[in-house]
Amino acid sequence: MGMESRELADSICATLRRNGYQALLAGGCVRDLLVGRSPVDYDVATDALPHQVMGLFPESFGVGAQFGVVFIPGDGFRVEVATFRSDGNYSDGRRPDQVIYAKTPEEDVKRRDFTVNGLLMRPETSEVLDFVGGEADLKAGLIRAIGDPDRRFKEDKLRLMRAVRFAARFGFAIEPETFGAIRRHAHEIGVVSAERLRDELTKLLTEGAAQRGFELLDETGLLEAVLPEVAAMKGVEQPPQYHPEGDVWTHTLLMLDELEAGSPATLAWGVLLHDVGKPPTFRSIAETGDRIRFDGHVAVGERMGESICQRFRFSNEDTEQILALIANHMRFKDVEQMRPATLKRFVRLPRFEEHMQLHWLDCTSSHRRLDSYNFVRRLLAETPPEQIRPSKLLTGDDLRDMGYKPGPVFSQILASLEDAQLEGKVSTPDEARRYVRSKFKPKGAEKPEEGEPFADRAGRVLRPSGSD
Repeated sequence: MGMESRELADSICATLRRNGYQALLAGGCVRDLLVGRSPVDYDVATDALPHQVMGLFPESFGVGAQFGVVFIPGDGFRVEVATFRSDGNYSDGRRPDQVIYAKTPEEDVKRRDFTVNGLLMRPETSEVLDFVGGEADLKAGLIRAIGDPDRRFKEDKLRLMRAVRFAARFGFAIEPETFGAIRRHAHEIGVVSAERLRDELTKLLTEGAAQRGFELLDETGLLEAVLPEVAAMKGVEQPPQYHPEGDVWTHTLLMLDELEAGSPATLAWGVLLHDVGKPPTFRSIAETGDRIRFDGHVAVGERMGESICQRFRFSNEDTEQILALIANHMRFKDVEQMRPATLKRFVRLPRFEEHMQLHWLDCTSSHRRLDSYNFVRRLLAETPPEQIRPSKLLTGDDLRDMGYKPGPVFSQILASLEDAQLEGKVSTPDEARRYVRSKFKPKGAEKPEEGEPFADRAGRVLRPSGSD
């Protein structure tokens, strides 16, 4: 069994002390230990300079050595070893212009962000060194900037987001002066890179306190600055027969409240953005004559979601899944009326469990009717996998051998054939050939016969108007 991260951190501290250096556990790991949480990772603070640390630990690497940080790898994790320092100016609001090394731990903690993150611990005795009042703030449940909050936030604008995330995660309040400083600087958050903002928002969404996190983003003015499309949900009324809980913002917050800690990031973002198209498509009763409507909100939401994913530089894979969650969240209402082939294709969507969870959250946070959800659950439980994802009966080579000319008609033929297979009309290659010959002529068959399905560029099966 490999060394655990706490063991590695303790071992690093012991080695540094044997060689005449100071070495302390620092920051978030100390905070988590004091509140009874298991630290995700461990950081060490020392007066040893980066080259001295790297000399003692040949396996280390200095990714952040210019900022006094060295990483020492373990078995699937790493410990960060940072030299005591006093940061200089932060002219870009993201990183220090220069790093000035310090000799004492007290100097080091005074340049950190929040008092609860400014605690140190001697690993050999578990003695806590508190130079900034972090223990008192932990007991009082407060997130407080170390020193002048305006200065702390001017140094690194991401701290604005981190204050909200820590307050949400621990169920703490933000100390009034710190809160005021966040509001004063919220409009400056744009200097932070899209990737850092994305990662901070994702943590906020997946650490188990997303509702409180987004309420705080709203209260501090950060929501309007980072996600104006979500801020626009506030006050957008919904038809009470479907949404007795209230407006789009309230509905989204209720869903976030039910989102479990550790949920997939794509699901969390899908929950946040599934109704993002409602504010721009809102039509009142006075306009429609019967009830509030959001005609086309799914398609509009897809486009807005794509823009947001591009803005935050999501990977193509994550973007595709988030957009799929937005695009398909309204399809559940039709599952009991879908043709068997359409339904089976629907439940074959990649990571369909995320679609199911989003639908469950959507229903339990509104009308609470779970008929469609339970219908799909029964289908998945009672239908053998090979009936949902059957092996192909024919390939393009088979169609060529049958005399069909390669081209767009191939996708039409194969989609139509798969529909017939999913609906139990064909089950063998011979039956498939007879089916194809009966529906498509070998020559001049660029279009399917009337009523037959065909596939679009995304592989979705479409049907001519007039079919179900």
